[in-house]
Amino acid sequence: MNPRLKKTIFWSFFSLLLAGLLFFNLYRFLKPPAGFTNFLILGVAGENHSGSDLTDSLIFVSVENQTGETLMLSLPRDIWIEPLRTKLNSVYHYQGMEGTKKAVSEILGQEIDHTVLLDFNVFTQVVDYLDGVEVEVERTFDDNNYPIAGKEDDLCDGDKEYRCRYEHIHFEAGKTWMDGATALKYVRSRNAEGEEGTDFARSQRQQRLLLGIKQKILTPKFLLQPKKTIGLVKLVTNNIQTDIRPDLYLNLFKIALKVKGSKIESLVLNDGHLINPTNNKQKYDNQWVLVPATGDWSEIQQYVSSLIKN
Repeated sequence: MNPRLKKTIFWSFFSLLLAGLLFFNLYRFLKPPAGFTNFLILGVAGENHSGSDLTDSLIFVSVENQTGETLMLSLPRDIWIEPLRTKLNSVYHYQGMEGTKKAVSEILGQEIDHTVLLDFNVFTQVVDYLDGVEVEVERTFDDNNYPIAGKEDDLCDGDKEYRCRYEHIHFEAGKTWMDGATALKYVRSRNAEGEEGTDFARSQRQQRLLLGIKQKILTPKFLLQPKKTIGLVKLVTNNIQTDIRPDLYLNLFKIALKVKGSKIESLVLNDGHLINPTNNKQKYDNQWVLVPATGDWSEIQQYVSSLIKN
């Protein structure tokens, strides 16, 4: 064989072998761990809003690590927590993140690996940092009583209805581009007419915003801008509370890459499993609450287990 041809074949084989080894090691490096990772995302109103430490958004997120298939399950804030004699959205006020994590874990029958707490102002900052996001608005709705931040105690020049404390907001069904201020109104509105005035609809809107943010972030255009990506990480980490340790960031990044193109199921734990007890209101301190339809959490726990198939 021609020596030059022999040398060419050798270096071609060596290059392919080297490329194969590099690819194999890169695959191993980026391969996430087996199993599921469960998160609890808590949203509070934050400063300058009434009920600033009430978790009006509670979303359980379960990710199958190696496929990225994800379940987002919102929990109604009015679920009655008997040991504390309060609603689920008040547990953080009394027992902090750990207490809320424990309560949700007992309801769903699932271990929660990580908890993230953020106020709704962070939504505003993140959306604006991303130059806006596109959100799928399911139904057209109006809210004539959206509270204006900072006007909670305004006397409105003697107006007995205090109309100066509120504004009218309107959303049309369909894909809608939102800046931070618009997104905040979209997820916080709770006085809309019709079906959109329920907490169940509000929970769905919060999930749609999260999906819009996720779709904007997990794109090559964004991820291939290191400065922009690092800036977002700093923005989020400086404005949230979480029990996620820095040494776990790499594994969570691997999982996030899997989530990018995978199926995401968005649900709300609704009145099919929860009921508002109309008799013996004194038992619940005369509050409007939701309790398990069967009397305990077992049916809900079986339902959640079937959703995440673990």
